[in-house]
Amino acid sequence: METRTRSLVKAVIWSAIGLIVMALVGLAFTGSLALGGVMALLNTGIGLITYVLYERVWARISWGRLNA
Repeated sequence: METRTRSLVKAVIWSAIGLIVMALVGLAFTGSLALGGVMALLNTGIGLITYVLYERVWARISWGRLNA
């Protein structure tokens, strides 16, 4: 099981990568950096919350783990 801090750091780093990618996709589709940025922020916020919850649920499931 990993600590909450580790789960949070992983989620924040993953979300930062997603933010950059989504901002570029939003810019490419809308031609607007502002609109692309808003889309990216919304997507990142939703993704961060769901990822942290997802990781915490899986941290409690022992299925598929090898005891090392």
